[in-house]
Amino acid sequence: MCKGMHRSGRDSMPGSLYYGDNLGVLRESVKDESVDLVYLDPPFNSNATYNVLFKAPSGQQSRAQIEAFEDTWHWGNEAEAAFLDVLRNPRYGDAGNMLQAIRGFLRENDMMAYLAMMAVRMR
Repeated sequence: MCKGMHRSGRDSMPGSLYYGDNLGVLRESVKDESVDLVYLDPPFNSNATYNVLFKAPSGQQSRAQIEAFEDTWHWGNEAEAAFLDVLRNPRYGDAGNMLQAIRGFLRENDMMAYLAMMAVRMR
């Protein structure tokens, strides 16, 4: 997840707070030179789903909750796109070759999804 505060983003107000996947937020919403602070909660791949819990106006606990994020990686379109990004972009260098070799061994599964999603975040 990404929560970033910055002075001047692409289409944002000063002091904006972002919530979401850091890769998409940083690529699409924030100019490289504008970042003052980025807080990253690393993907632990805990195989858990985390919920946002709400309280009643009185402050008492409420049963109301929504899913905030799932900390589990699965092979699918997003992992495939990350894998291809690493292969096609020269900034990743030999990481693409290594990732391709690992995929030849592991095939498409949750571990390969995790590796692809982490590799695309390296520079």
